[in-house]
Amino acid sequence: MKSNCLFLVIAVSFIGLGAGCSRQPAMKNNSPASRATPASKTENRDVPSALPNGAFKAQLTLVEPPAKLRAGQAGSVHIQIRNASDTIWWARGAQVNTRPDNKFYIAAADRWLKADGSLLTNMDGRYGIGKDLKPGEETEVTLQITAPKEPGDYTLEIDLVQEGVAWFSDKGSPTARTKVSVIR
Repeated sequence: MKSNCLFLVIAVSFIGLGAGCSRQPAMKNNSPASRATPASKTENRDVPSALPNGAFKAQLTLVEPPAKLRAGQAGSVHIQIRNASDTIWWARGAQVNTRPDNKFYIAAADRWLKADGSLLTNMDGRYGIGKDLKPGEETEVTLQITAPKEPGDYTLEIDLVQEGVAWFSDKGSPTARTKVSVIR
């Protein structure tokens, strides 16, 4: 029976039908964590690539964000990042990414919104996550920010981005926000 299945798999692969005997990939261990994350969602470690749509799920928490900054003042915010998906996030899009650009890297980034909620800028600060995150794992990053040049009330919004692919919020993941008063 085993050899018949192997023959059928080879024959189906050869003619491109994609049907026939199926086998689940072997798990490395039988712990609850390994059963919760299918091997197919964690094995793309050699080729940098875009995350699947379901992997764009993060929980972001601002740790003691600034309430007030001077116009144009540089500062920093600490962000607690939790992988809320069922897919491993490779910090660089794979275990090794030798591309000359940052495509597929996962980074924390900020946007400044005006008092009416419209976008002022999304090109302020970015900082790559420092390690790969399995589902449920967390890390903290410090993001350098610069307050808007004009005094007023603004919203600092923090999001994740997979460089060259998508903002996590564009795929339905919530952002972290805080009000900031910018003074002279």
